[in-house]
Amino acid sequence: MQFLPSALLFLIPKMCTMNKIILIFLAVFLANTYRLSAQTSSEKPASDANKFNLFSKDLPFNAKANKEFQFLAFFISQGVHTDMYPKASMFNGQLVGRLFGPNSSSTSDTAISNYFEQRIIPFFIYQPKLFNGKAILRASFEIDWTWGDQQYGIGGNKGGAINGDQVNLQTQNIELELIPAKNFAINIGLQRLYDTPYNPYRTMFDKMTNTGYRLSYWGTDAVGVSARYDGDYQKVKAGYYLLYENNTEADDDVTLTELVYHHKLNMKWSAGGSLYYVRDRGKGQGGVSVFGEGLASTMAAYNGCFVFNMQKDYKADIVWIGGNVSRNPDFLLDPFQLSGYLNYNLGKVRSNTDGSYQKSSDIAGFAGNIRAAYRYGRTVNDYVSADFIYASGDPNGITDKKYTGVVTGNYYGMPTSIFVGTGAYLLFPHANVVNRFTPVVSDISNMGYGLIGGSVNATRDLIPHKLNVKAGTAMAVSPAKPQNGGRNLGSEINGSVSYTLGPYMSIEMHAAYMWLGDFFDSTDDSHGSSINGNSATRPVNPYTAFVVYKWLMF
Repeated sequence: MQFLPSALLFLIPKMCTMNKIILIFLAVFLANTYRLSAQTSSEKPASDANKFNLFSKDLPFNAKANKEFQFLAFFISQGVHTDMYPKASMFNGQLVGRLFGPNSSSTSDTAISNYFEQRIIPFFIYQPKLFNGKAILRASFEIDWTWGDQQYGIGGNKGGAINGDQVNLQTQNIELELIPAKNFAINIGLQRLYDTPYNPYRTMFDKMTNTGYRLSYWGTDAVGVSARYDGDYQKVKAGYYLLYENNTEADDDVTLTELVYHHKLNMKWSAGGSLYYVRDRGKGQGGVSVFGEGLASTMAAYNGCFVFNMQKDYKADIVWIGGNVSRNPDFLLDPFQLSGYLNYNLGKVRSNTDGSYQKSSDIAGFAGNIRAAYRYGRTVNDYVSADFIYASGDPNGITDKKYTGVVTGNYYGMPTSIFVGTGAYLLFPHANVVNRFTPVVSDISNMGYGLIGGSVNATRDLIPHKLNVKAGTAMAVSPAKPQNGGRNLGSEINGSVSYTLGPYMSIEMHAAYMWLGDFFDSTDDSHGSSINGNSATRPVNPYTAFVVYKWLMF
């Protein structure tokens, strides 16, 4: 010690103290390391990404998904080649309604359309734990466009041009579901209005297009309140919807009331009945854009309905009384599937004549449908099906103060009735659409002339659940014959090839061609609009071909 410099002698006590501190720190560190390793060894082995418990306090790797908030979406994008097009440029972005109707839609052997279009329907569901699953908020929207159509604008169905920035969010649903007891539900707000006995929020879309009334009367969204009971053997639903609220202080609204009953007879068979009632005091006010709404509206002509030739200031009370049956709707219990319905629409219409409401017309129409399918293969996509529909017609309109044709929801929305489950593409509507919905028969009333038609389809999974092919045909005639025309609407052939890329993700190719019948030799406009678009000759036969990518994500 005596040989050390005096400065080092001064540091010796501090170095001893420092060694003690270091030893204490090492002891504490080793003790905590041993405790952490003991805890880790008592649990399941961690993955390579988490074997050092990195970020364990930020995001526990054993945590479960947040079930309070859910996101679902349906995405579709397709490239289309067709000879159908709108003559009026105002319908170039969105085209809805009957082919050859007042929407200026037509066919051509020279003006061939090629375009891409895209849509996404996002769905948000919030189910807070605070209410233990007894309160659910749902919101769904729609965003779609044609590639390259428009930017920096305001309005739906556009926004695909360079720069984008279009204000184009469209609201489909915002509704609250309350569950006061098991199997009971109350829905409040803008919700799905489907003519099906099944819960539209808990049923696959394909099932609803093949059961009940198959969305041929009501297949849209409406604001109101509905209550339902979904038991094991019985389903009951009652609903009230305000279709149009014009002046809040006046009796000038359009309302819909529904009562639906469904009974499961046994494991395979089910039957049900329904009552729908529309009270129309709207005087044609409201509706889509300038087209109005109701029995005497321009919108009715666009949708392919019969247009009542009377004053728009009218009062109408319309009732639908119907029944439906189904067998093996999920196609799982045995190879046979069957569904059908009968539906009567009755009513009375009074229009304002010299200050008083006088009878304009009674309504007494009828429609029936039956669909049968046989599954011959291993999967539910190996089947053949036959579909038949009948709708009564009226050759002279309301000149005799009685309309004997069919009335659907297409008088009140564009479109509201979507009969998309037949397998046809041109004669009847199909579901692979974004901004263009122009079938030859867009309403089962066929402009009031009536309808006798059907389709036959055959599908097969060449690779089970992976590669599917389909071939089909459809045809229709009219019970009522128009002036200077015949009853044959035409016939169609179609086919598709679909490849499944993953769960609910597919890429598909579709094509269809239709031969127009002598019904379209007529320019008769006595039922609301010219049958063939005032063409001097029968229009060119329509066709379509498209490649589509679809993904239902959840």
